Amino acid sequence: MTTDDVRRLALPLAGGEDLDPLLDRVGEARFVLIGEASHGTHDFYSWRARLTRRLIVEKGFGFIGVEGDWPDCERVHQAVTGGADPFQALYGFARWPTFMWANEEVVAFARWLRLWNDTRPAERRCGFHGLDVYSLLDSLRAIRRYTMTHLPEQAETVLSAMQCFEAYGHDPQQYGLLTRLLPESCEKEVVELLCQLAERTPRDEAGFAARQNAEVVAGAERYYRAMVRGGPHSWNVRDIHMADTLDRLAGHYGAKGVVWAHNTHVGDARATDMARAGMTNLGQLARERHGEEAVLVGFGSHRGTVIAAQRWGAPSRIMDVPPARPGSVESIMHDAGPERALFLLDGWPEQPIGHRAIGVVYHPERDHRANYVPSVLGRRYDAFIWLDRTEALRPLHQEPPEAAEYETFPSAV
Repeated sequence: MTTDDVRRLALPLAGGEDLDPLLDRVGEARFVLIGEASHGTHDFYSWRARLTRRLIVEKGFGFIGVEGDWPDCERVHQAVTGGADPFQALYGFARWPTFMWANEEVVAFARWLRLWNDTRPAERRCGFHGLDVYSLLDSLRAIRRYTMTHLPEQAETVLSAMQCFEAYGHDPQQYGLLTRLLPESCEKEVVELLCQLAERTPRDEAGFAARQNAEVVAGAERYYRAMVRGGPHSWNVRDIHMADTLDRLAGHYGAKGVVWAHNTHVGDARATDMARAGMTNLGQLARERHGEEAVLVGFGSHRGTVIAAQRWGAPSRIMDVPPARPGSVESIMHDAGPERALFLLDGWPEQPIGHRAIGVVYHPERDHRANYVPSVLGRRYDAFIWLDRTEALRPLHQEPPEAAEYETFPSAV
């Protein structure tokens, strides 16, 4: 990839109307997966929201699945489909890093979505849901609340699963560690819980949410057992769970869906060095399952500011993002000159080149050594949005002092 390639293929991007070529590229696709090069950048969130609004209004997309927890996002879903102001649901996010979803940018989008949904019949409102696997304990509690009201005869099954995890001190990491050292686990209880709920819950929205919480518990149980063993398996458990959740949402809604997640999940892993490490991801799985009905969109920037933390669980703060590493995707695009541009990547040069990825844990002084994923850009994404200089996200509140459940550590994306 050269600066001449960039200048030749760059499309102007000043406002939302300049997304027209991307809307044409989406066509009749069923899934549009929209990335971000960091979890803490205002501009990625705001442009992703612009694109999503157009997909909902002009293309009829019926739900959004995000890299977030099912129970937390269920409260947002209830707000945007007819409940209270979404601000309260988003402000209530408490698991570190809260800034990913408890921020002004998501509040603005959720309030727009609430107004849009108010004009629609209940059965055609656009949902907002979490795809991720971490909320083991919160999902168990949600299942307990559901069964107490709707399926009291299943209370014993739920309590058996909860008591099994309580024996490990309500600590999923401790659970994973001890199951490596001892033959016992909670797998049997979780499988029984999942089977019972799958058989007995009605096919309404509340029943779907209960079954999905059971799927989260099952996925989290596998994830934490895999995490302590190291290697790529825990990453794969997580992304397969997200892909399965996306498919379940598509079946539940009978509609097209948008995904919001980090570039590392959205961009096809086979176009990066992740594949050599034995890793898959959501973008790869979407393409394998749905072919051209899945469109993948990445983001990138050269420099600016970002919200992140220096270690896991630490308070987040605004950090400077240094100019991109020479020879990287971001450096070449910067040298080519456009401040903002849209790229449709058909015919893009095939050589692998470093592409920056910033997680929630970030050390700017190590950026050039640690934050670049070798990528064949034209195979990793179908389209790419370039924003030369970007600003930090605007969190709603400070981080809690500690987190109960951990993301894929230490990559934190």
